[in-house]
Amino acid sequence: MKVMNALQVIAKTHSGMVRAHNEDTVDYNASNGLVVLADGMGGYNAGEVASGIAVSVVLSEISQYLQSGSPLDIDADTGDECAVSLLRKYICQANGSIFKAAEKQPQFTGMGTTIVAGLFYDNRVAVAHVGDSRMYRLRGEILIPVTRDHSFLQEQIDCGVISSEEARHSRNKNLVTRAVGIDEEVSPEIHVHEVRVGDVYLLCSDGLNDMVADEDIQSVLYAMQGNLPLAAEQLIQTANDQGGKDNVSVILVKVIADFAEPRGWLTNLLNRFKT
Repeated sequence: MKVMNALQVIAKTHSGMVRAHNEDTVDYNASNGLVVLADGMGGYNAGEVASGIAVSVVLSEISQYLQSGSPLDIDADTGDECAVSLLRKYICQANGSIFKAAEKQPQFTGMGTTIVAGLFYDNRVAVAHVGDSRMYRLRGEILIPVTRDHSFLQEQIDCGVISSEEARHSRNKNLVTRAVGIDEEVSPEIHVHEVRVGDVYLLCSDGLNDMVADEDIQSVLYAMQGNLPLAAEQLIQTANDQGGKDNVSVILVKVIADFAEPRGWLTNLLNRFKT
């Protein structure tokens, strides 16, 4: 089955209860299984510009490639599947675009953005992220984080200096160690994960997980996985009920059917020529 018929996707964003502007950007292309979320940072409206550039570049460029190419193609330069190399290439391209825009226009100085993107293909998802925007997976009743934050707090947790619960109440929540557009170069972290029918994937800005504990996110997703629009609304409302101190954005992806690529003799033969 084609990926567009195997996934249900919903995206929502809200400015929250405190911020005057929404600097998050969310978008997706259901026809090729690509979802992208970015949480901008910077001066007045600059974060919105950075996140908009990042999402636009990644979504448009990868979608254009996939009109004629496949995520299963092998990148001749890296040896990686194109699902991985495309995410890396265009997040880096977005990084350059944001960095150059900030250099040319003083009002954008210091702008940047986090990003998390998923490309679903062949019963897998390639996940790329920079910063502290996250992807979670609900499988059955179990919710796990698919990504690990690039943040000062995560480094402290990894070193055993503080606990995850203490991190939720820390004043250092917004100190990311990696972001798109801040430096001339960036290194996105990319992993590929198996996907199963029934899985629900959540991409979110930190405006959600800073306000709502993982166990409460799990409760909402598990109870409302049959109605993704309602689940997205409830997640955002829960964050706002807890104070809504930041913009809050979510993308939900539910796997409703198998979307493995055919593995016939002709496909295998063609793949040999590609390598």
